[in-house]
Amino acid sequence: MISIVIPCKNEAENLPILVGEVHDAMAGRDYEVIVVDDGSTDRTADVLAELARSAGRLRHVRHDRSAGQSAAVRSGVFAARGSIVVTMDGDGQNDPAYLPRLADALIAAGPSVGIAAGQRLKRTDTKLKQLSSRFANGLREMILRDGTRDSGCGLKALHTDLFRQLPFFDGWHRYLPALSLREGRGVVHVDVVDRSRRHGKSNYGILDRGLRGVLDLFGVWWLRRRRKVVPSVTELGQ
Repeated sequence: MISIVIPCKNEAENLPILVGEVHDAMAGRDYEVIVVDDGSTDRTADVLAELARSAGRLRHVRHDRSAGQSAAVRSGVFAARGSIVVTMDGDGQNDPAYLPRLADALIAAGPSVGIAAGQRLKRTDTKLKQLSSRFANGLREMILRDGTRDSGCGLKALHTDLFRQLPFFDGWHRYLPALSLREGRGVVHVDVVDRSRRHGKSNYGILDRGLRGVLDLFGVWWLRRRRKVVPSVTELGQ
């Protein structure tokens, strides 16, 4: 089974379209959709209840208060029943057509690879967001050397057991390639095309990402330096 994890906050208008697109993209596969409502104050809960009744395969996980995107992704990962988790944003900018491609890329890469990471082309964000993202990604690559030009893309596929053992912190979802490398698992990349948001506005701001992201970056650098060797573990006598 593949578990699709979608963190969202106040996306009541976008969710019916997005969830329908996810079902279409995953048709013919064994999958579940887990939408994590990060303390929404709009009609998100009512919309998800109706979608669960009408479409099935949908699970609604709710935070009683907003805890941030990383916490929402983590709640979905620990709720997942599938052996692979594929994440995507809840605002509709990530195209669900790439969900099976990411899962297939991860499976085809074999057990030595821990993550298939989406890399956005033709960004539709504002110029300010694009410039801030370009700067952050350049700085991250210079320090972490994770070979990923766009770690902020919400489309990612990971093995569920690996996902659950990665060290967690707020902002963690933006460093998943580097954290996978820390566990001795490789990274493959899939180019994806970004879309424009249909309704609403971003709930996670540029300053929120940028200022705290610098501290996160050096925290991940420290974590990687503190794990020099990743041994292959074998139990004998079985």
